[in-house]
Amino acid sequence: MSSEKYEIGTRAECEKMVKEWGFPHVFTWTDSRRGNLTITYPTDNDTLYNGEIKKETFGVGDRVDVPAGKIHEVWIGLDGCEYVIGE
Repeated sequence: MSSEKYEIGTRAECEKMVKEWGFPHVFTWTDSRRGNLTITYPTDNDTLYNGEIKKETFGVGDRVDVPAGKIHEVWIGLDGCEYVIGE
């Protein structure tokens, strides 16, 4: 998984940037704005961490790459989260 931080522009600018990374299908999902997102990978927790649950939290401007088809769980913080998804 990759994590990088980017400047936040308009919705159109952010979707354009993600499309430029090579994703043919891009959309924005909103659960309020300016909050955070916490993610975990259940299969990795079982196989790599002996059942220990590893979670990672990302905030405004972070880039998170989840491999296609990888099972993951996401929690949205109290302040919500708006994120651009590329598939």
